[in-house]
Amino acid sequence: MSGQLNDRKPIFEQIKDWISDQIISGTLKEDDRVPSTNEIVQFYKVNHLTVAKGVNQLVDQGVIYKKRGVGMFVAPDAKKKLMGERKQNFKEEYLKPMMDEARKLGLTDQEISQLITEMKGSDADE
Repeated sequence: MSGQLNDRKPIFEQIKDWISDQIISGTLKEDDRVPSTNEIVQFYKVNHLTVAKGVNQLVDQGVIYKKRGVGMFVAPDAKKKLMGERKQNFKEEYLKPMMDEARKLGLTDQEISQLITEMKGSDADE
């Protein structure tokens, strides 16, 4: 396990995001065992209920499933579900505000595309 918790969002969301990131990156694949609530509690030194809240949200989403007495595992199509959710969030949180601002500035689609291409190029330099 790796990662640091911060004050930017609730801890249960950070735990949920950490597990989700492991699935999206391919570190955890379908039917792989997910670290137990107790393992996460010990690693991050946080309250058991806090970890359980994040884990249970993933269970409710159908991203992980529990086998009583055995552990938690990555559900079939978990990566696909998470990617779909994250793409929708990306659209709403980043693209919509960007497009709203672009309209205010009177930018054309071509100008927006050019700016994105420039940004991608500057990322490669870093």
